[in-house]
Order: sequence, then C-alpha cells, then structure tokens
Amino acid sequence: MQTTLKNTVVFDGIGLHTGRQVRMTIRPAPAEYGIWFRRTDVRIRDAMIPARWHAVTPSELCTKISNAHAVTVSTIEHIMAAIAGTGLTNAIIDIDGPEVPILDGSSAAFVRGILDAGLLEQDAPAYAIEILETVEVKNGPARARLEPAAMLEIDFAIDFEDAAIGQQQMTLSMANGAFVRELCSSRTFCRNEDVEAMRARGLVRGGSLDNAVVVEGAKILTPGGFRHSDEPVRHKMLDAMGDLALAGAPILGRYAGNRAGHALTNALLRTLFARPEAYRMVECDGVRAAQLPGAGVTRRDTAALAA
Repeated sequence: MQTTLKNTVVFDGIGLHTGRQVRMTIRPAPAEYGIWFRRTDVRIRDAMIPARWHAVTPSELCTKISNAHAVTVSTIEHIMAAIAGTGLTNAIIDIDGPEVPILDGSSAAFVRGILDAGLLEQDAPAYAIEILETVEVKNGPARARLEPAAMLEIDFAIDFEDAAIGQQQMTLSMANGAFVRELCSSRTFCRNEDVEAMRARGLVRGGSLDNAVVVEGAKILTPGGFRHSDEPVRHKMLDAMGDLALAGAPILGRYAGNRAGHALTNALLRTLFARPEAYRMVECDGVRAAQLPGAGVTRRDTAALAA
C-alpha cells in the first residue's frame, strides 16, 4: 500500500553549496500525491516543485529540480534516497531556502527522522516500475544502465587516483531494508585538492569536515576516518538511490553505474521514459511489495548507524 507520515518531521542545517541556514519540514500528504517540495520563502511565484526526473535541471555536483517559474531546490539526492529507502510514498516537503540541509553528509538523520515520525499505510495500492528491456547511457568512461531484475539492485564501481579511495565496487539488493542498514550512513566525499577550485566556482560554501569525508592521497583528513572501508562507493550508491527515486515509483530492475554521477543517472531515466516498451507500471501485490526497499523497515534498523 502507499504510505505517508504519521507526524511531521523537521530538519535544520546548512546547505552544502550555498552555506545558508535552512529549515526543512516533511509533512503528511494524501494518497496519490507523490513527493513535492514547497519553497516557503517564495511568495509571488509558484512555490511547488515535483520531485520527478523531468524537473531536474543542470547543476554541478548535486541534483537540482525546478518548476516552470524557475523556482529551484538543490542537493535533494540524500533526502530522496531516505524517502525511497524507508518506503515513504506521499509527502510534501516545506523548505525555506534553495538547498536541502546537508547535515552530516549522509542520509542517516533523514532516515531516523522519517522512521521516528512513523509511516501510515493509506487506502491505495502501491505501484512500481518494472524494467522490461535494458537501457544504457554513456559519457566518456562513465556508464549507467538499467536492466530487468525481480527487485531493485544497485551495482556501482568507482576509480580515483587518491590511494585512500582507489578502485571500489559493490553490488547490493535494496530489498529488506538494505539501504537503511548498509548505505544510508555513508557520507559525501571529495579530494582536498578540489576544495578550493570548487569554492572558486561558488560551490561547497557550507562544506566542512563535519559533513564530508575529505581525502588527500592516502590520507583521510576527516576525523575518525571512514565509517566503512568502502564508504565512497557506498555513498555513490546512496546518490544513485536518491536520483532513481525521481522516477516517481520504486524501480524493479538492476542499476549498474560505473563512474556515473547525478546527471548521467537522470539521463538514464529520461532515456527509459522515452522508450515505453522498456518498462511498465505494475501494482505491487504481496510478493512485489515485500521486495521494495522500505518493506519491513523499522526504527530498530537504525540502531547500528553512526550518531
């Protein structure tokens, strides 16, 4: 069945790229509503923005959505991953600024907040997008692909010259709460030598060692080091989860990404929906529902996450 929140949940923090203080409140919504952002600081223009693939606009190092009146919200990937990973179907997200708070650079706090607020089943069936044919996009050495599978599976590979990261690869089924237990606490990361260049372009103004893992060669500059030895590739999988959530329904299929980023995953969704023969919408019976990422997830599943 579709779900919404039992109670509202509030998150306060700063935007990773804008450095601006922001408050974000997730509120219950009726069945069939989907996920929408509402800019509460916007008065004279349409403040509503759908969390959908077709609303994505070009942006560096994050996922940004926009409506027809050029009202935007950026860095939505971590909250969208938490929404997908907990099985939340319908919600309105009020936000008083242009960027989602980065918090600790992962989805863990969002997951905790959603599960603490509680999920309410609604009187409407849940639907999923079943992949019928393989769809792939490329950009130089970067590739992203969707292919048929019984449930959402994410396979990701990265390759960085910094020895602290190097080559990493991971494959994980997203069924049975795997996102919450295995991925949601993995933080965004960057190379120290790229920080000043990004700031010169107006990016990462709110970035710090408290909300990102920074590496320099073989060194991890962030106190405490990695939460997992392969935290970077886990975070890339988290990002992919959030970007795939913009499909508008859970995906039943295998996503394979190699050096893929936000733009390439969005290009993959655009390619998929331009090919009606490559997918179909299916109503989730008991078997399919049990294979969705948020099925059976409870607050207890967050007990082992980093504080």
